[in-house]
Amino acid sequence: MNTRPPLESPSSTVVLSITFNDDCKNFAVGLNTGFLIFESETCLAQTIREFNAGIGLVQMMGKANYIALVGGGRQPKFAANKLILWDERNSKSALEISALTPVRGVQLSKERIVVVLQNSVRVYRFAKPPNFVSSYETANNSWGVCCLSPRIIAFPGRTTGHVQLVEIQTGNVTIIPAHSSAVKVLQLSRDGEMLATASEMGTLIRIFATSSGARLVELRRGIDPATIFSLAFNPSGSMLACTSDKSTLHIFDVQHPKRPSSSSPQSGGGNPQASSSGSSDNNNSGTDGGGGKGKWGILSKIPLMPRLFSDVYSFASAPFEAGDEPLVGGLPMSESTTLGTSRPPKGVIGWLTDDTLLVVGAGNDARWEKFVVQNGPDGRRQCVREGWKRYLPDA
Repeated sequence: MNTRPPLESPSSTVVLSITFNDDCKNFAVGLNTGFLIFESETCLAQTIREFNAGIGLVQMMGKANYIALVGGGRQPKFAANKLILWDERNSKSALEISALTPVRGVQLSKERIVVVLQNSVRVYRFAKPPNFVSSYETANNSWGVCCLSPRIIAFPGRTTGHVQLVEIQTGNVTIIPAHSSAVKVLQLSRDGEMLATASEMGTLIRIFATSSGARLVELRRGIDPATIFSLAFNPSGSMLACTSDKSTLHIFDVQHPKRPSSSSPQSGGGNPQASSSGSSDNNNSGTDGGGGKGKWGILSKIPLMPRLFSDVYSFASAPFEAGDEPLVGGLPMSESTTLGTSRPPKGVIGWLTDDTLLVVGAGNDARWEKFVVQNGPDGRRQCVREGWKRYLPDA
């Protein structure tokens, strides 16, 4: 006789995915029962759509009424190989794109629909029916890694660790050898001038200028390998936030390539231009980074010391709630959503202002956390959690 309790009751609500819109004023979550759209600042639900079936991926198009949906969960609303453009105003499907393999990710703008598959990225012109523009081969991309700005599309290259930058207007492609291991996370700054990358190793974050493909800086999250959850630039591009499975939110200073240099006395330690060339990902053992200027003190000034002693670290960090949810609804995540991961997404970052950001998690214990970068009593900048809540309606 099986006396074990069920891992999920039939009526429990589970968050399968989280995405912010382009200005982070709203975020959308795919549920095993439909989807929700929240106002970011207040974490109040603005749109509730019940399908009694799962949505594994939701992507908003700014503040427009069109929303990209991909089925997911135990009972998906749509087939995994179909992208549905949902018209929320009229409560119906407006467009449909079918692929030969499951859809891993999607990006939307008023001009383009970008569909991410396991080994390719397909670009369509926004029209009815969608007008196919081009297709690009990629390395295995189970995480659906891709980001879109008004000028640039960024996604993994055909070679592991490489990144392709595609200019939307011209179709010109720039290849960046970003890492030696698979690219896990990509994020463009809001103006599209900078690209942040992290590999599955999770120790280093690299920032590149999209205009030239040149590396601007290399940042060290920590020394231990980790799974990077999310990267996000603040609106002005002066800071970059990072979360990982170490349950730590890191904040780094960033120098924008098209703005005058301004050094901060409290910025991360090390010289941003001191990074060694190449795309190798450091794999040393140790602890999670943090501490900013002076992390290693005089050791960083000794010649011939290992590079990690002079690397650029975050100037502030704070713990966030990552939880411990390896399964969603009793099934591996790869069987429950469109993404080939082993747990629900956690630590998804959205900046509200230049110094205020949110960290949102999925799963059964779905949390919204708000952080502020501010000066502490000693005058040094710190990252402080201002509030949190469980945001599911029945939580």
